[in-house]
Amino acid sequence: MWQLLIQRIYFTPLFLSQVSNRPKRLYLYSGMPQILGQLQITLGNDCRISGISTLAGHIGAHPPAQLTIGHNVDIGWQNHLAIGHAIILEDNVRLAGRVSLVGFPGHPLDPTARAAGEGETANQISTIHIGKDAWICSGATIVGHVTIGEGSIVATESVVTKDVPPFTLVGGNPAKVLRQLSNPHSALSDTKDEKETA
Repeated sequence: MWQLLIQRIYFTPLFLSQVSNRPKRLYLYSGMPQILGQLQITLGNDCRISGISTLAGHIGAHPPAQLTIGHNVDIGWQNHLAIGHAIILEDNVRLAGRVSLVGFPGHPLDPTARAAGEGETANQISTIHIGKDAWICSGATIVGHVTIGEGSIVATESVVTKDVPPFTLVGGNPAKVLRQLSNPHSALSDTKDEKETA
């Protein structure tokens, strides 16, 4: 009871003070996500977010890095979102545990610049876009300039470096297409077309 009370009267209002809008029915559990860097957060209704997660905006981004979360989104425990230009999670997205979305690496490729403590170059900073109804399974990593299509699934422990088409199951390191998934929208439209033809 005490944990629930502290979550509702302390952690949830504190987190909402960092959100640019006022979503309805936010459910935070296990504390509050760590928020780092410059970050503008927009959050939809009915979202569930683990407090054991990190939301890191790229320092020095102009305008500030954008984290846009749609309605009915789950962000699981030990997720790490490194927001470069933007990360967009559309409606009904599911991020399982230990998911990493890497929109900036934190270091340059050049070893001399890296040893000197310089940051990444501009072309290493990117946007990650995850389409509605997508499911990113436990331990998966998605690395910048990637779009995950609607209804797609990224298998456990996969590393995604390229765009994933809609309604596709990918897996492996690097992730490859394993099979196509059924599109419930096209199935409904096919049934409708058959009835109208009959």
